[in-house]
Amino acid sequence: MGRVTDLVPFSTLLTDEGQALLAALGDYDPAQELAVASRLRREHPVGLVTAALTQARLRQRAVAKFGAADAQRMFFTPNGVEQATRSSVATYRAGRFAALGVRSVADLCSGIGGDAIALARAGISVLAVDRDPLTAEVARANAEALGLAELIEVRCADVTEIDTGAYDAVFVDPARRGGRGRIFDPEAYSPPLSWAIGAARTRPHAALKIAPGVPHEAVPDDAEAEWISDGGDVKEAVLWFGTRPGTVAATLLPGPRSLTGRGLPDPEVRKVGRFLYEPDGAVIRAHLVAEVAEELDGGLIDETIAYITADGLRPTPYATAYEITDELPFGLKKLKALLREREVGNLTVKKRGSAIEPEELRRKVKPKGPNAATVFLTRVAGAPTMLIGRPA
Repeated sequence: MGRVTDLVPFSTLLTDEGQALLAALGDYDPAQELAVASRLRREHPVGLVTAALTQARLRQRAVAKFGAADAQRMFFTPNGVEQATRSSVATYRAGRFAALGVRSVADLCSGIGGDAIALARAGISVLAVDRDPLTAEVARANAEALGLAELIEVRCADVTEIDTGAYDAVFVDPARRGGRGRIFDPEAYSPPLSWAIGAARTRPHAALKIAPGVPHEAVPDDAEAEWISDGGDVKEAVLWFGTRPGTVAATLLPGPRSLTGRGLPDPEVRKVGRFLYEPDGAVIRAHLVAEVAEELDGGLIDETIAYITADGLRPTPYATAYEITDELPFGLKKLKALLREREVGNLTVKKRGSAIEPEELRRKVKPKGPNAATVFLTRVAGAPTMLIGRPA
């Protein structure tokens, strides 16, 4: 959380001198920071130079989430970069709100404004609320910098004291990090998940951003639960209200491609076939492996392992396919001999249901040669097993 005193150095960045300095630092090399700082301090106040260099570093970190065009115009705090929603995810969610006919959203716990920006770009007016003065000021500056100030009102306040009655929908992104790191108990979020659910139920539509590891039993009966991945990485889970109560979905970006649960029983366990499918993380978190297995006419290699096996190759966005060439009982000597025989130097190690770490295995087998292979350390029908293959 920023202190009120942090507003002073930040406000200097909004002056003409501060903006010019930031523009000059657009592509600076952090490795040269000492030399750059020494040179700039001969021409600018020390406090302004320090603030500008910090902001330039944060902008470089933010490119991965916001893209270079926006990141180089926006302002950030260290926590803001870390906790902000990736723009691709925020844009997708804003599109869902727009498709529901939502024209105004109260964005509670808005942070530096990542979601507010996406909502405004979807034509939705936003009240962005954050209790931290510096964070709120950064969100306000971002709305100005991106030409969205007419659609985004920023308010520094406690979200629990906000009257959301005038808005079509609420979006709540509770803080899931504390002084000791990541918070896993939803009731320890700030504000607690129970409060956020209560706020959601007061409006026709709502979305609550939660950690992807949330237990399914914590999902209310009147909510839709959606797990979202971007580029194969699970980013978040969202509880939607006023949409499809009781529905479970996995959404993959880019796309979007969405898979909806149909309450299928667990797939049967089969012998390993010619192909192994690794479901997307959002599919696994949403407990929708059975839906993908049915699509592939496949089964599980083990009742506790989320790998699907099938005899046929069927393209699907919800899983990555590998052609399996070997199935061996777990043993480093056997694996080392096989890799040496096939001259495998480029070894990808994946594991599910195995205690050994990929780097430890790679160090012990010392792969060498021009060929590539993927080894899966897993269990097959309860037995520790190595499956060797390649992307199909």
